[in-house]
Amino acid sequence: MPALTGIRACVFDAYGTVFDFASAAASCRDVLGERAGALTALWRDKQLQYTWLRSLQHRHADLWQITGDSLDYALETLGLADPALRQRLMDLYRTLAVFPEVPETLRRLRAAGIKTAILSNGSPAMLASAVAGNALGALLDAVLSVEDVGVFKPDPRVYQHALDRLGVPAAAVSFQSSNAWDAYAASAFGMRVVWCNRYGQKPERLPGQPDHVVTTLADLPALVGA
Repeated sequence: MPALTGIRACVFDAYGTVFDFASAAASCRDVLGERAGALTALWRDKQLQYTWLRSLQHRHADLWQITGDSLDYALETLGLADPALRQRLMDLYRTLAVFPEVPETLRRLRAAGIKTAILSNGSPAMLASAVAGNALGALLDAVLSVEDVGVFKPDPRVYQHALDRLGVPAAAVSFQSSNAWDAYAASAFGMRVVWCNRYGQKPERLPGQPDHVVTTLADLPALVGA
């Protein structure tokens, strides 16, 4: 694959890209059994829907509240409304497991002089817990939350926030997300984009076009010359 030239910063989505949102329910298989996958899918789908719907309604709440609201919906829908299980899942969401290739990918980018950052719908407290829990702090130049903007992705103001904080133009940023809608939105905004298609999604019918599609972030350093 041809390299992306002139990249000065690599910016990553958090949930599903750096951190494995499925790891919370997977850690509760002793209770959930085969329903862990169904819970993960419904919880995640409703979490994303609530971010978009609240943005459209101009009724912002941070992602921690939305994560709890969407979990309540999923648990009730699946007949799993158990306060102890809910608390356990929410506690696990604070320190979701990092995908295994992420630390080395970040190290290689930093060694090449490329800035690294997270740009996420997550609240500052959520992101701080996940970053600290996976010892990623020293590998990141910035951890950026939509709470500084007051609206969720894919609002263009979120992507602009990353440029403002990092001091680089959109064309010098490689943005990585496992969420196709996020990857396409960042591309339409003007960033270079590597869509980390971990989940075998089909291309979106939306504005934008990712520059590259990979299935693991381990491919990223070679793409940006690191």
